[in-house]
Amino acid sequence: MEHRDRILPRATGSYPSGAGTVVYDRSWAGEVRSAGRCAGALFGLLLGVDRTAGSLTWGRAALWLLLALLLLLVLVPVRVSAGPGWLASRRLLRTRRVRTDLLAAASPLDGVAQRLVLRDTLGNRVEIDPDVLIRNPELWYRLDEGARASEAAGTLLCGTAALHRLARRVDSETALGVFRASGLE
Repeated sequence: MEHRDRILPRATGSYPSGAGTVVYDRSWAGEVRSAGRCAGALFGLLLGVDRTAGSLTWGRAALWLLLALLLLLVLVPVRVSAGPGWLASRRLLRTRRVRTDLLAAASPLDGVAQRLVLRDTLGNRVEIDPDVLIRNPELWYRLDEGARASEAAGTLLCGTAALHRLARRVDSETALGVFRASGLE
């Protein structure tokens, strides 16, 4: 049994320039619209109930607006994008990016919301929902392309089994989608 206490040299350098196409989560805009509709519905419902009760004031309306905006912030999904050699997730105030061609670990987090945590040799970390990769095979292709390069280079030491399971899941979902689209169901 091989002991893995070797120290890998820390890779330096900038991120790939982005030559090539950048792909994004196709369903992100629709999910943002849904989040906006939910927040708007909550705001309207709270205003309606407060007005019906006869206790609506400017202060209370501002409070309900603040509550609706907080709900919107919670519901807005992470925007995932990928290009040759990198994958990024963007929240409202922060963008996290990993070099997929320098991956060191890929670990799934199980729980109420499943997550895939990717770490590269530069010390960067991205946490994404695996369903985003399943719904967007182009994003998965970019991640898989970089992960294969990392595996071949020997930097990806942890998580290859999790990525292979995810690859099988993406392949089965993609094949099922093609089967449904063909009308042979």
